Amino acid sequence: MQTYVALLYSIILGEGRRVVMADLKAMAEGLGLKKVRTLVATGNLVFETEETSIAALERRLEAAFEKAFGKHVDIIVRGAEDWLSLAAGNPFPGESAEAGDQVAVRVMRKPAPVDAVAALQAYAAAHEKVLSVGGDIWVVFSRERPSSRLLAATSHKRLGIGTSRNWNTVRRLAEMVGG
Repeated sequence: MQTYVALLYSIILGEGRRVVMADLKAMAEGLGLKKVRTLVATGNLVFETEETSIAALERRLEAAFEKAFGKHVDIIVRGAEDWLSLAAGNPFPGESAEAGDQVAVRVMRKPAPVDAVAALQAYAAAHEKVLSVGGDIWVVFSRERPSSRLLAATSHKRLGIGTSRNWNTVRRLAEMVGG
């Protein structure tokens, strides 16, 4: 058995409707996934299953989600070792220790285009930072600005399919998969 992390792009089903984590867990268990656990109410799953391709797992989860909840949602899957590598590769350890909620990584299905990542620099405020590590985009958001232009710039259209998680969530998921 292999352990995996799955990240849902969105758990919003429509006006006033959100996916309940117990329902998400039941959906995953209905697929035959084992030891299914969720983390916070933002669409994070950890589970075990026979080793299989990441793309196949993503397709299975997305199809099951659409069937169960009536909406397509992109789901990004990483194996446990890949997740631990992602967490260990955090290029902003100092900022993460000070304010884990201000450091985020956009976990990408396919590596973000190099030129798109460079273009994000134009949206960064003075105290914000952007780096690409292994095709994923790490960002330090400024506490000085309540709303960041950088956040809106890290979209599917600009970067491709991905979803963001703050350092606190990344770290806790790493702990759940054994790191």
